[in-house]
Amino acid sequence: MKVTEHFEKAKGETLISFEILPPLKGGGMQAIFNTLDSLMEFKPPFVDVTYHREEFLYKKRPSGYYEKTAIRKRPGTVGICAAIMHRYGVDAVPHLICGGFSIEETENALIDLNFLGINNVLALRGDARQFEDRFVPEDNGHHHAIDLVRQIEEMNNGKYLDASITNGEPTDFCIGVAGYPEKHFESPNLAADLQFTKAKVDAGAHYIVTQMFFDNKKYFKFVADCREAGINVPIVPGLKPITKKSQLNAIPRKFFIDFPDTLVSEIMKAKDDQAVRQIGVEWSIEQSKELKAAGVPCLHYYTMGDNNTVKTIVQAVI
Repeated sequence: MKVTEHFEKAKGETLISFEILPPLKGGGMQAIFNTLDSLMEFKPPFVDVTYHREEFLYKKRPSGYYEKTAIRKRPGTVGICAAIMHRYGVDAVPHLICGGFSIEETENALIDLNFLGINNVLALRGDARQFEDRFVPEDNGHHHAIDLVRQIEEMNNGKYLDASITNGEPTDFCIGVAGYPEKHFESPNLAADLQFTKAKVDAGAHYIVTQMFFDNKKYFKFVADCREAGINVPIVPGLKPITKKSQLNAIPRKFFIDFPDTLVSEIMKAKDDQAVRQIGVEWSIEQSKELKAAGVPCLHYYTMGDNNTVKTIVQAVI
């Protein structure tokens, strides 16, 4: 079932969903199952699985020169999605990114997903590689998420890259995209970022999942601004609890978001990370309750491998 169909079926009830990371290369599916086994009691209709671009390492050769080597540390997104659907009977939403794919490889990946019966994707540009100060696309790859959305939408209309395919079988992907209540860090301002978001929806996106935020007012304003701009697709809030004091610096640096003054003040006074986790859990519970009361379509939790913390939050919210 498509993500948007789950929203329609819920008839205004707020759903619960989760995002998980593939294990590091060399790991196995049991880690994924251990995470999801403990979260299935909340009956998530779908689970997102992230995709990670390759990274470059430099290995010193006997000659003294360094050899540039590409390595993908967290492979397996498509296989994990298939395993989740088989084991739990819930829909899986693989993330599909521009980085690391040519348009031909993107088409082939979408064909594989279609054959597996996976008809939801979250279309993202993806991050720059480590040590690169800007996003660099693959040769003959997409530069922006909107280009990826357009390609998926064309396949939904039976149009493939090979122009000789005149009666292509249409795919039926439900396309999600990212939204940024505090704007994408590369956008010049919020107004421009909103137009970029609208362009993705106009190109074929069916719903939006937001970047994490810690101030609900920013989410509510983002939704209001989207509606005023003519963006009428479901907008799902993405949530992540803070659990360590070091995240006060790490999260804004990586995700370019702000923490509310009250939350920062409470965390700064915490004596250790156990106390920080308790503060973060309580804050996320209150966030979630307010969002649920407002009738959001779904509360989408970024687990980041910490299913116990997320479970504690959801138990207090449902």
